[in-house]
Amino acid sequence: MDQILHQLGQLLLRAVPTFLLVIVLHFYLKSMFFKPMGKVMQERYDATEGARKLAEESTVRASQKTAEYEAAMRAARGEVYQAQEQIHKQLQEREVEELAKARQRSEALIEEARAALAREVEAAKAGLAKDSELLAGQITEAVLRRSAA
Repeated sequence: MDQILHQLGQLLLRAVPTFLLVIVLHFYLKSMFFKPMGKVMQERYDATEGARKLAEESTVRASQKTAEYEAAMRAARGEVYQAQEQIHKQLQEREVEELAKARQRSEALIEEARAALAREVEAAKAGLAKDSELLAGQITEAVLRRSAA
């Protein structure tokens, strides 16, 4: 058993330089390879994540601008519709006024025509009365001439 322990001790003694070499290699690789690689990976992640975050922020800003633009367009359309409605009302009012004026003018013309017609009727009646008296006188004269003859 001493011999086994002695062999084991020699084996461990021979393994110590390998163990120390593995530990040195571990710290060397950690400082020369893994730390720079981790740093590069972190920078890459940060750049990718940063770009993604910037893209999300840009998307959010674009959405906000789009919403503002659409709201401004709705407001502008509303103003245009109100302006069109107001113009339409003004045109209707103007049309109603013009119709009322035209109606008044036509009624005035009708009244003038009626008055002129009444005057013409009176003149015609007066003319007919004169003509009937003249005719009556002529008929009477003609009858009297025939009776006297």
